[in-house]
Amino acid sequence: MVQTTAITEAITNLNDAHQRFGLSRTTAATFFPQWREPLPALTSIESAALDKYCDRYLSYAADGSISEGTVNVIMVSPLLELLGLCDPPLRVQGERYVEIAIENDDQVLRGRIDVVIIQQRLWIVLVEAKHFGFSVMQAIPQTLAYMMGSPKTQDPTYGLITTGEDFLFLKLQRQPLAQYALSNKFTLLSDESNNLHQVARILKQLVTEL
Repeated sequence: MVQTTAITEAITNLNDAHQRFGLSRTTAATFFPQWREPLPALTSIESAALDKYCDRYLSYAADGSISEGTVNVIMVSPLLELLGLCDPPLRVQGERYVEIAIENDDQVLRGRIDVVIIQQRLWIVLVEAKHFGFSVMQAIPQTLAYMMGSPKTQDPTYGLITTGEDFLFLKLQRQPLAQYALSNKFTLLSDESNNLHQVARILKQLVTEL
């Protein structure tokens, strides 16, 4: 009998993801150049809107923890709309179930992701930071598992994990080897006020790859 296990239970750390999917991490700059300079420029309208989103998030955060749904309303959805990622020829899918079969293992991993998927190749994962000190790094194993469920097996898949405050990009390539790489982490709490600008510029760059 095939056993069904929730992704959050079966994939709890990077070692789990590495072993179950034959994945390995690469730090070679040539593997994931899309998050590095040079990046597309922002318009003055985009820059002003991003500053507004940043101030808005920090204002909400000052009142305490922010739910996943609130982050989507005040940050993620406006960001995607601003950059035109919801409009044709791009196509967006919302929250859905992803089912992943593990080769040589009588087990099916199934889990619901709170995510926006663009063209099946850009996965934006919202993480609710319920506890102080939660890091987007903790969501990497499950995000990799979800990205492995993409039907685009021959093409690179990109991911963005965010709590609304922190942002981390991923690139996953399954052919010829199953490898992934990470960007730097960008945070709204940094003294560098343009971190959200960098996130937007990277998203613009990734769209050209889709």
